Parts: sequence; C-alpha cells; structure tokens
Amino acid sequence: MEEENIYDRIEDIIGHFPQNLNILEEQIDIDLQMEYFEFSWNIKKDGVPVKILSMCSKLFDKDNSIENKRRLLVQLASIEKVEAYRSIEKYLADPDKELKDWAILAYQESRMVLQSKLLDENQVFISTGLGGKGSSLRYFVVLINSSDIPFDSLQQRIIRNEFDFYLKKNEAELEEVNFTGHFCSLLVIVPIKTSIRDVLTAAVDECNEYGGFIRQNFLVTNVKKLTFEEINDFITRQEDKDHNNKDKHK
Repeated sequence: MEEENIYDRIEDIIGHFPQNLNILEEQIDIDLQMEYFEFSWNIKKDGVPVKILSMCSKLFDKDNSIENKRRLLVQLASIEKVEAYRSIEKYLADPDKELKDWAILAYQESRMVLQSKLLDENQVFISTGLGGKGSSLRYFVVLINSSDIPFDSLQQRIIRNEFDFYLKKNEAELEEVNFTGHFCSLLVIVPIKTSIRDVLTAAVDECNEYGGFIRQNFLVTNVKKLTFEEINDFITRQEDKDHNNKDKHK
C-alpha cells in the first residue's frame, strides 16, 4: 500500500494545519462530488442572479423539474445569505430522492460560505467518497490471507480483537469487519493527523505474531467500498504487474 499522510500533505500545501477544517461526513460517490464542484465553479463564473433568494420556494415546488432544483441548490449555496442556507437546510430535511446527495453537498458549501464570511477566514474542505466523522476520515481496508485460503474462526477473532485494540489506542474506530474468501475487509475511522499506514501495519504485525497468516501488503482506499469482484480484480492485476516487473529485472 502506498499511502500519503493527508495531514502532512495539507501542511505542505498551505503551510500549516488549519483549525477551520471541514470534513464531509456522508458517503457520496466521488464522481457525483466532482460533478457538483465543477457545476458550482461554472455557476460562480457565470454569476448568480440577484433575485435568486426570491426563488427559494421553487425548491419545494413539486412541479419544478429536478434539473431546475439542481441548479437552484448550487446557486443558493454560492451566496453569503443565511436565508439561502436555511432554505437548503429545510429542503435537505425532505429532499427529492434523486437530489439527496446533491443537496448534502450544497448544504456543506453553503455552511462554509457563511462561516468564511462570519469568521473572515477561508474554510478548508476535505471530501472523500467514504466521508468521515469530526476530524477523522473513513477508509476501506482489505487484508489478504497469506495462504490464499479463507480465514478460520480463530484468525477472524484475532483480527477483530487486534485491530479494535490498535485503532482505539490511536483514537480511531473499527466500524465494520467482513470476511469473504481469503479477504478481510474493514471499515475504519482514523484521525486525519494519524498515519493510517503506521496504525494498520502495527495491527497486522501483531496479528502475525499468531502465525503470520496476513500478507504484509494490504489495500486501503477512501474512495468507496469495493465489491469482492473489484478486490479480486485489483489484487490479480497488481500481482501480474509485480510478476512482470520481476521478469524485467532478471
């Protein structure tokens, strides 16, 4: 696993770790997030109509199209008005099904716009496909049995216990554990200031004190939860790549 410490990366970019940090907590498809931010950028570039606040009621108009509401949410989110924020907040309480995630992103942007104005300080926003909690990010982790066989009941118990212990020790949290074939998938919440690689490596090393049954290389992503087929395909491609590299250096 090649993992960059996000905390260090932020400091590299802006020179310090910000106190005004906002992390998107919800799990929202990363492609939709990119679509939203591009749409928002274009809206700001083209300018928002002065009369936009008078159109808030159209968010709740059942006859108004989804596309119109989609644009209206982004327009409202881009202005420094409490009324706009409250309208998005009210809509989010009972949104059109198709626009729930879009409304969450608009709500987050609107809140940051207001905070920037009130505090006279730009806000830093971090969003990933898996979201987060407070000042922590959520990660999907895959462990692989070193013998390419399913984890037995004892090994499963060891993984649950050791990962729970090491995560709590680092103010992190084990949310979910699943075993499929010779893979173990974990959903974990880790503080942004903590190196997830160090925590996971320590937990794997401790598990391997009981028989070396987990490969040292593990998969980590904060983009989305992977299916068994996606995990298997990724591991297979990585192994083929490593094998070809070894052949080249013979």
